[in-house]
Amino acid sequence: MHDPASIFRFEEHDIYLPMVVLEELDANKKGVSEASRNVRQVSRFLDDLMRNATREQIELGLPLPNHLSGNHGQPPSSGRLYFQTQRLSTALPDNLPGQGNDNAILAQTLALQALYPETQVVLISKDINLRIKAAVVGVHAEDYFSDRAIEDADVLSTGHEPLANDFWEQHGKDMRSWKDGSRTFYEVSGPAIGKWRINQLVYEPREGGIEALVRGIQGSTATLELARDFRSERHGVWGIGARNREQNFALNLLIDSEIDFVTILGPAGTGKTLLTLAAGLVQTLEHNRYAEIIMTRVTIPLGEDIGFLPGTEEEKMEPWMGALMDNLEVLTQSSEGGSWGRAATNDLLRNRIKIRSLNFMRGRTFLNRYVILDEAQNLTPKQMKALVTRAGPGTKIVCLGNIAQIDTPYLTETTSGLTFVVSRFQGWAHAGHVTLVRGERSRLADYASETL
Repeated sequence: MHDPASIFRFEEHDIYLPMVVLEELDANKKGVSEASRNVRQVSRFLDDLMRNATREQIELGLPLPNHLSGNHGQPPSSGRLYFQTQRLSTALPDNLPGQGNDNAILAQTLALQALYPETQVVLISKDINLRIKAAVVGVHAEDYFSDRAIEDADVLSTGHEPLANDFWEQHGKDMRSWKDGSRTFYEVSGPAIGKWRINQLVYEPREGGIEALVRGIQGSTATLELARDFRSERHGVWGIGARNREQNFALNLLIDSEIDFVTILGPAGTGKTLLTLAAGLVQTLEHNRYAEIIMTRVTIPLGEDIGFLPGTEEEKMEPWMGALMDNLEVLTQSSEGGSWGRAATNDLLRNRIKIRSLNFMRGRTFLNRYVILDEAQNLTPKQMKALVTRAGPGTKIVCLGNIAQIDTPYLTETTSGLTFVVSRFQGWAHAGHVTLVRGERSRLADYASETL
């Protein structure tokens, strides 16, 4: 129910499905939730595997096909799929009362251990309480790991890397440089290039040091482009200047017309939404690169749900869009003409910014739109794919989130859709990623983030 293709992801291991698992699938097949859709997909997979199979073939185990598991560098499966075809008799320990499905699965596992003492039997489940029960009765149980985009959230790329102190001594010998309009390029060669990725920021950690984006890599040679400096208000974006190196890099990615997909990670107060909105307004209203800004987010409440909301789709989404309103206030506070001028500016901006619900995204295509997906850490990889594939020609998608603030009960830092797209889009010439580190909200917010 968590990953419909899981039966193809166990490589050389044999899989045994107890009858109670098929009963649970049958009980959850109705509905429009993602779990129900996954169940129906599992049923279709099993039906394909069992088509034209005889009773004897099912008892001997069905070979698992290789084509589904070979994706993304995973080795093909060579194991077999077994169903429970006969009643296995075993008594559960006296310290395990009750007759629930979890107990039935544990009983099956104990029976298999007794039936095949020379084979290692492992119970795989996303249910943490079932794994605890299994450990109590002496069954080896493990979590399902194949849904992880990465092994550890700490190894997720930050999108920026400092240059070593001796970098220019090692890489500056055959360096070339040239200008293309207002852009400055360098070509460097050396051993450090092998660790770099396209559209990564490399910088000298000292004050006033070089900051550049990696624009191309060929073997041990890289093409660097000097990053634009948005730190001063004169060079700011919609009146907003970058306050640190990471924010400056984020603005470089957001303004770049060659980059279609940007992911920005960072804790609360690092300026993710403000920078993204400022860059969107400049490109929509001043450069006319995009027709409008579309903003959406996952509607998961921090406390108890407030229940039914009257009104249109946009009115229903407004309580969830407090972040948008707060940032628009910052971006329009300097407008001339007093309160009337601010009100007119707000009306103009609201006409070009549309608030949309994720629930109605299927089947849509966005043409020349600047799409902001806030709180993206609460999306599953499947939902993220459904949203990113909405992009038509001329559309830019920006995903914002903090993987340390996941509110969905079935997602973790390593299985979140945001982690998934960051790891999968690495190295694509039209995608960029940056992790913001320093909070710029207020000294109170910074202190609270560190100490609470």
